[in-house]
Amino acid sequence: MAFKVSALWNHPTGPKTIHFWAPTFKWGISIANVSDFSMPPEAISYPQQIAVAASGLIWSRYSMVIVPKNWNLFCVNVAMCTTGVYQLSRKIQQDYMDVPGSPGKKVAQP
Repeated sequence: MAFKVSALWNHPTGPKTIHFWAPTFKWGISIANVSDFSMPPEAISYPQQIAVAASGLIWSRYSMVIVPKNWNLFCVNVAMCTTGVYQLSRKIQQDYMDVPGSPGKKVAQP
């Protein structure tokens, strides 16, 4: 067990480096996006979610190019892209695909 802890501690992307801490704190963005899944789609921001999804997509690719390979960085960026695309799909569905009077949509009574 001590060998595994020592190996993690001394790894090029281990806790002694920025390669560990930057992606670890970046998980906060994905966690915040997941917590916003219960938020009504009207409150979702197109520019914010496009930025989250695009950033996740772009940096997922580059996280596989840099040396040393940082799987934490790759995973957090995939999570960012996924949550951003999901939030965008909720917003697009609400803005463009919900038809007034459909069973899932409440119609205001005069």
